[in-house]
Amino acid sequence: MLTALQLEQAIAAFVTFFVLIDAPGVAPIFASLTAPGGSAYARKMAIKAVFVAGLILFFFAFAGAQLLHHLGISLDAFRVAGGVLLFLIALEMVFEKRQQRQKSRADQVLAEEEAAGRLDDVSVFPLAIPMIAGPGSIATAMLYMQNAGGDAIGISIVSFAIAANLILAGLIFLAAGPLLKVMGDQIAGAITRIFGVILSALAVQMMIVGIIGAFGLQVPAAG
Repeated sequence: MLTALQLEQAIAAFVTFFVLIDAPGVAPIFASLTAPGGSAYARKMAIKAVFVAGLILFFFAFAGAQLLHHLGISLDAFRVAGGVLLFLIALEMVFEKRQQRQKSRADQVLAEEEAAGRLDDVSVFPLAIPMIAGPGSIATAMLYMQNAGGDAIGISIVSFAIAANLILAGLIFLAAGPLLKVMGDQIAGAITRIFGVILSALAVQMMIVGIIGAFGLQVPAAG
């Protein structure tokens, strides 16, 4: 049974990865990429993309600490850098720049497929990387696992948040066609903007914690 603090951490981790992966926002791009191949092709690409993204995220989640250590990067420095990165991603989501860039990348892949006259494997690029396992989600996986330290419950919470969001992304991709008909572009865009606002707040909080830790500042007690 999770304590109140652990439950709060689990919810925060799940929401953060849900916002970063932004499966509802990526769903239209997935649908356009896989439309030429039919349902069987779309199903294969969704499953493979989620699997590859999972390998990437879990690799950095568990090996990220050693990577930082060898590079001589402190956790607080990584918090500040990760917060800045997430804030930039949040701005792109609010102003729909992220979706435009992803759509441009998807259009390029489709154009290459049409020119070649065949269906390419789009699961690794651009679906798994960078649409699912992008810089923000990779950095966050490393940061959350670092915060968990060696605590088994903390590690389980982060692992569950990553796995649950990957499964959810796969399900949303598989239902992308009917889902888009129900949601429409305007609703999908509004959801992405809301996610961007939430992510910006999480990013600022991450930067504040990193700055406090890096400079050894004392936080005044409330009240």
